[in-house]
Amino acid sequence: MRTRPPPVPAAAHRRATATAAGAAPAPAPAAADDLVMRHNRSLAALLRAGRYGAARRLFDALPARSVVTWNSLLAGLARRPDARAAREFFDAMPVRDAVSWNTLLAAYSASPHPDHLAAARRLFDEMPQRDVVTWNTLLGAYARRGLMDEARRLFDEMPQRNAASWNTMVTGFFAAGQAGDVCSARALFNEMPDKDLVSWNTMISGYTQASDMKESEKLFWEMPDPDTVSWNLIIQGFMQKGEAEHARGFFDRMPERGTISWNTMISGYEKNGNYISSVKLFSKMLEVGEIPDRHTFSSVLAACASIPMLGLGAQIHQLVEKSFVPDTAISNALITMYSRCGALNDAEAIFKQMHTKKDLVSWNALIGCYEHHGRATKALQLFKEMRRAKVMPTHITFVSLLSACVNAGLVSEGRMVFDTMVHEYGIVARIEHYAALVNLIGRHGQLDDALEVINSMPMAPDRSVWGAFLGACTAKKNEPLAQMAAKELSTINPDSSAPYVLIHNLHAHEGKWGSAAVVREEMERQGIYKQPGYSWIDLEGKMHVFISGDTWHPNAQEIFSVLEGVDRTCRDWS
Repeated sequence: MRTRPPPVPAAAHRRATATAAGAAPAPAPAAADDLVMRHNRSLAALLRAGRYGAARRLFDALPARSVVTWNSLLAGLARRPDARAAREFFDAMPVRDAVSWNTLLAAYSASPHPDHLAAARRLFDEMPQRDVVTWNTLLGAYARRGLMDEARRLFDEMPQRNAASWNTMVTGFFAAGQAGDVCSARALFNEMPDKDLVSWNTMISGYTQASDMKESEKLFWEMPDPDTVSWNLIIQGFMQKGEAEHARGFFDRMPERGTISWNTMISGYEKNGNYISSVKLFSKMLEVGEIPDRHTFSSVLAACASIPMLGLGAQIHQLVEKSFVPDTAISNALITMYSRCGALNDAEAIFKQMHTKKDLVSWNALIGCYEHHGRATKALQLFKEMRRAKVMPTHITFVSLLSACVNAGLVSEGRMVFDTMVHEYGIVARIEHYAALVNLIGRHGQLDDALEVINSMPMAPDRSVWGAFLGACTAKKNEPLAQMAAKELSTINPDSSAPYVLIHNLHAHEGKWGSAAVVREEMERQGIYKQPGYSWIDLEGKMHVFISGDTWHPNAQEIFSVLEGVDRTCRDWS
């Protein structure tokens, strides 16, 4: 279908017609040329700011335009998702140069529309002249879509290649993600006549993504001059594999570190569960004068939430407010941190301050906060507000809601939440939803219904489901069902002490000491031991850890004295 091109002023049309006919246009005075250049700069500024409407109005009002003017607006249109507007404008251009053709080719190549790759190829074939940028643009279009056979054929046809051509091919092979393609990427890299810094970093990044840190590290040491990006890639790769000490070794040897380097280490420690190291490195970052950014604060707040360390988390909150206005991601991290550190009021205050900046994570974070603190009614009320705000919940939302109902014993509400998830929102129930539902129903004494839920599950129940059912059976002292659940749980996880301990405690509670002893002997025969429980508290910036049966704490005598008093009070009340 032909489309009407945008209007071109008569003066511009006469100049274009004269030029196309071979007549030399009248020379413009220097002042006019200067005016066109100023207009071009204004047009470029509007396009950089994304003000396409204002740019188009300025373009239409211009008394004179150069090919640079046309190319500037074409480039702006080419950055938009739909390449059709760029094509219409291109067709209306009175004069086109290599930049014009390459700009439209780039628009087609970057477009996600399924037909635009073929349009890019047709345009490529129509081009009166092609330079290395032309070839690289189409090459990148094939490589980004994983069409490496087509990319290879085009690469082999290229009359001239530069480093970008080779790097595009190497990146494309790695992006395909198959072992054979990794080999192809390496073979091509070895053929490269001139490897630049991007070439080396592309290879290191590719091996890192493929979790081949042996080759990645080998290439790193072969590099003639690694830059900060090279070091960061290696550090990130080792952190992703859980080798934090190896990553730290590279970090400590870095000749120059940037914010990304610090963030990679701090985030890596946090994701690998080494929260103390994450916090300590953050402190060192501040000591050396490196300025943290939003990513730094998000990672260290997550570490504080996991330890948990309320004092440090609150200090970081103050740093955030002094540094910049907290965005949604930072606010969400603060809600989670305050929640896990027991500061429910602070978490609620952050949520209320967000106003219109709340996203799905914000709602889930506070619902999870209420669940964590046993405030099931508040969690359900917030879910109602979430629905009124037309925020679409996810499976995470319903895990928190179901868990809240379990903790509060709200059976009918929990069943309603499960039904809402499945029937109203069309969310397929996952194993964690079934585990929560089994726990909820079973602990209410409806063991047969809980077993029916297990038997109707579309997937095989895992240890969380059988563990929930076993806990409910022992709580309700149903030995036959408890034995059955314990057997299933031991089959799934033979090294777990949980089924043995629960059955042992069930026998002991009923005074069946012989049966309890048999369970204990079976544990010893299997070499299964119960890991001692532990807890911790952050008191005035110092972490106090308590392990079951441990008397090494300096205040152990006073602590056990208080615990005995609490135990006596509970027994008196019961």
